[in-house]
Formats: sequence, structure tokens, C-alpha cells
Amino acid sequence: MDTVTREARRAPDARVRWFGLWDSYFVICYLVTTGLVFTSAVPQTGRLIAIGALTLAVPWYAGIGRPLMLRHERDRRNAVFAGGLFGLFGLATAVDLTSAFALFALVPMLMMSLDTRPAVVAGVLGNLVPVTMLWLQGGATAPLMLFVLLASLLGIALSVLLGLWIKRVVRQNREHAELIEELRKNREQVARLSHQAGISAERERLAREIHDTLAQSLTSIISLVQAADAEVEGAPAVARKHLALVGRMAKESLAEARSFVADRTPASLRESSLAQALRRQADGLAAQTGLLARFAVEGDERPLPMAVNVVLLRAAQEAGTNVRKHADARTVDLVLRYDEGHVGLLVTDDGKGFDATEAERGAAEGGQDGPGGGDGDSGFGLRGMAARLAEIGGAMSVLSEPGAGTVVEVKVPLDGAAGRPDGPSAPRADVAERRMEAAHEGR
Repeated sequence: MDTVTREARRAPDARVRWFGLWDSYFVICYLVTTGLVFTSAVPQTGRLIAIGALTLAVPWYAGIGRPLMLRHERDRRNAVFAGGLFGLFGLATAVDLTSAFALFALVPMLMMSLDTRPAVVAGVLGNLVPVTMLWLQGGATAPLMLFVLLASLLGIALSVLLGLWIKRVVRQNREHAELIEELRKNREQVARLSHQAGISAERERLAREIHDTLAQSLTSIISLVQAADAEVEGAPAVARKHLALVGRMAKESLAEARSFVADRTPASLRESSLAQALRRQADGLAAQTGLLARFAVEGDERPLPMAVNVVLLRAAQEAGTNVRKHADARTVDLVLRYDEGHVGLLVTDDGKGFDATEAERGAAEGGQDGPGGGDGDSGFGLRGMAARLAEIGGAMSVLSEPGAGTVVEVKVPLDGAAGRPDGPSAPRADVAERRMEAAHEGR
């Protein structure tokens, strides 16, 4: 449990413990005042009345005043409590001036139960009660009157200062409690949003993995089963070849499913290099479709981070799926390029092509991407490939025109080169254009 949550739960208890100190202070004031009244020279009846009034102030505070002081709100009950407290103090002081020592408890009670201005006024009036009672009783000497008046003025000054200090402490404690509560709510909101973001990210990851592995494999299996069904009577050998491919693809799909559920390395990369996995991808595409699929490596092959291997393999799988489903091509070339500071993959086909500008606009608007996007891909093709590349700082370009084939080029920066907009992470259009020209010349 974090610190803010613990502080939030301790705040109400701390306020109650803090009030326990005031309870002790009020008890001491009561005992001292009643002790002085008990030993005063006032007749016994007056002493009993004064002690009775002071004693009634105890349950008045415990039953009514204390709960009101623990609340932040002010209402009519606060004024009722202050009026009753003031009346009991006035009665005790009227019969025995020694009861004026109760002002040390009366003023803090008034300050904590009333707003600042009425609390200060009540405290001033309370300090004037002893002088008023002494003047009304008469017979007091001038030095005694002067002494009581000076003591009252000093009490007024101390009451104002004490009241302002108490109000400040109460306000700071209330603000501290409110701040802790706000922090607790903010922590809960951040935790909730983080949890939701994690769920969304995991859903996106699973959607991409399912699209790039299981969905593509199932599409190929369906096509192969249909082809085998068509050849089962006229060409049983060809039908058996298709069924053998179905079995192999089913096993590979099962391995892929287990891998991405466990969030591990794809099965095709677990015991082979990226180049070998891409070569098998090209061979499989040729076996499934009868296309002339060629694979080549340019540059010096070297080990790559597993995240880069996975992204390039998934990009090749997605590009191969688009060729198989949409391109109506005769040949497809996969080229893995190792350049200084980055690695790239180029997939070129001589198919019917499509309007790449329109496809990019549709993908940006969240619609289907690529030709034939309405076949149930739900836009996970090019957009999913671009999202994978963006996660590792890579980029993708698609160059295609109707009747002119398609070139898909992806690049991933290495050695910290990601993130520079003018760096190697931006695919070069001239390379793609030269590939397009080569595809035209080969026709």
C-alpha cells in the first residue's frame, strides 16, 4: 500500500488524537478552576452554584461541542453551543469571580466552534465579564478594579492571538487532510487509467499477433483445402501435396499461437536466423500459390535484436499475405538489406497494384487498408505493420499504382539511430522507385 493511501487513512485518526490533547487541556483547566473556587472566600452556596455551573459545562462540551468541533461545517448548533457555554461561564463568574480562570478553557472552545469574527467577539466579551461583574457588585477598591481591568485587557489580547493561532492550525490541518484525499483520488485515477491502457495495449498486441499469424495461416489453410478438394479425383498426388502443406501450416500455426500467448520468441526465429526464417517464408509462399518467390540478402548479415527480427518477419508475412490475396502476381522478391546504421526489408511484386495514396488515406481514417481490405482484415494489415515499426523507431513506405505492381519497403534503425526524422529510419523513395522500374523492365 502506498504512502498516500496510508496518510489518507490516518488523517481522521490523527485529527481525533490531536483533539485528545485539547481534551486533556480542558480537563486541567476545569480541575484548576473548580479547585480555586472551592477554596475561595465566597459563601458556600455561591461556591456550590459556581462549581455546578462549571461542572455542567463538561457534558455540554463532551456531548455537543466536541462533535461540532471535529466537523468542518458550521451551522446553528455551533451558535447554540457557544451561547450555552457562555451562559454557564457567566453564571459561575456572577457568583464567584474566581471562576474567571475558566476563560483559559472558554476562549479556545469558542474559537474552535465559531467562525473567526464571532469567535473573537465572544472571546472579548468573555474577558469583559469579570470586570463587569465586579463593577455591578460594587464595593471594589480602585486598585482592584484597575488590576482586574488590566488583566481583562491582557486576556483580550491573548484571546485574539490564541484564537487566530487555533484557527490557523485548524485550517492547515483541514487543508492537509483535503490535499491527502485529493492525492489519494488522483492515485486511484492514475492506477485506473494505467490499468485501462495496459488492457488496450495487450488487446492491440493480441490483435496484431492473431492477424499476422493465425488469421493468415487459417486463410492459407482454407485455400489449400479448397485446392485439394478440387484435385482429389483428377490429380490425387497434387491433392496429397496440398494436404501435406495444410498439415505443416497447421503445426506452424499451433507453435505460433503458443509462442505469442506466452509472449515468447516466434517459433520460426527460435532456432534459426532472420534470413533463414524469411527464406522459409518465401518458399512457403511459392508452395502455396505457385508464384516465383525469390529471396536475397544484401550486405553483411549480422545478429539483430530479437524485437527487430520479429518486426521484420511479421512485415514479410503481411506483405506475402497481401500478395497472395490481392496482387494476382507472377513473381515476388524479398530482399533483406543490411546497411550502415539500419536494416531494411524490400518486398516487390509484379501484380495488379493499387492506389497507394487512397489506401494510406483510408488507413489514416481507421478504415480498411490495401486492396481488398473489405475481406475481414479490419484494417490490421498496413496499419498493424506501421504500428509495429513505430514501436521500435522504424518506418514503412508503400509505392504502388494500378497495373504497375507494388513495392513495400521497411527500415529499422540500429545503434540508437531511431527517432531522427532525417536519419536512416526514413525510407528513401528513390530506392523504391528504382525497384518499381526494375519490375516494369522485367515484364
